[in-house]
Amino acid sequence: MSEVESVKSEKEPGFDDVMAVAGDDMQAVNTVIHQRLASEVALVNQLSHYIVNSGGKRLRPLLVLLSARCFNYQGDLHYLLAAIIEFIHTATLLHDDVVDESDMRRGNETANALFGNAASVLVGDFLYSRAFEMMVDVNDMRVMQILATTTNVIAEGEVMQLMNVHDADTTEENYLQVIHCKTAKLFEAASQLGAVLCKRSAQEEAAMAAYGRYLGSAFQLIDDLMDYTADSETMGKNVGDDLAEGKPTLPLIYAMRQGSEAQASVIRAAIEEGGYDRIDEVQAIIQHTGALEYTAQKAREQAELAIAELAAIPDSEAKTLLENIARLSVNRSH
Repeated sequence: MSEVESVKSEKEPGFDDVMAVAGDDMQAVNTVIHQRLASEVALVNQLSHYIVNSGGKRLRPLLVLLSARCFNYQGDLHYLLAAIIEFIHTATLLHDDVVDESDMRRGNETANALFGNAASVLVGDFLYSRAFEMMVDVNDMRVMQILATTTNVIAEGEVMQLMNVHDADTTEENYLQVIHCKTAKLFEAASQLGAVLCKRSAQEEAAMAAYGRYLGSAFQLIDDLMDYTADSETMGKNVGDDLAEGKPTLPLIYAMRQGSEAQASVIRAAIEEGGYDRIDEVQAIIQHTGALEYTAQKAREQAELAIAELAAIPDSEAKTLLENIARLSVNRSH
């Protein structure tokens, strides 16, 4: 079994199969997205449509839909909530790419590469503010509370990550805290909202929130692993971007901990200096120290914890799809 393989059986569906089951619901969400993107400002329309339509799994809005399905939701507010989640996610991407000075995402040029940093930041602000405008339409203070807190935690996570850049002394604990805030928190909110919308018990709401939190952590761990294993065409971004930006992710942290003094020195210098000059040497050290296997195992543990949380939820097709998504999250190439 390779470092990115999970316990998934051959008969389990892929992401496309899961999306196909929710096809009609996802189409309804896409309709809401395009309606709510509309602006009288031409650049807002142009840039926001570019980033929203540039690919991606739409995984976070899918979690809202499946969470609502788990509890047999009857209504259409889950479409609005799914679109809100996607707007918040898209806003973070716009801002992230400016901060990271990225020029490729999902196999396309980033918005900041095409339109400039200023436009990307401002349109990201537009998407955040539009998302909060849409939250008001839901007319549920519990929903507002969750999404407001989520947005704040994501911002804190991004600042924490910025503070860790070029810091070779970042610990595994600090790294896990960052990915919880910047990535897992939005997964958590997406999964929780279906239960909130259906007024389910505190136990079920907590289980759905925990499912999303563990899933998001697993997803980010595999993303960070793939920065050293995938190729640019498959991954949709430049290989070694994390190292070039001086980000101390788990493969680097573990390799420094397990490697020789000389190997740790190479990684320390690569983190502190950034750039692509040492990528081949660093990749070899990561392979030699078992850092990829360690990171993959941590991801599998998070995915298994996510699945375990679903035991509190009634059996249904939607629940099975959520279980499959957790397995797929650690068995993917992009």
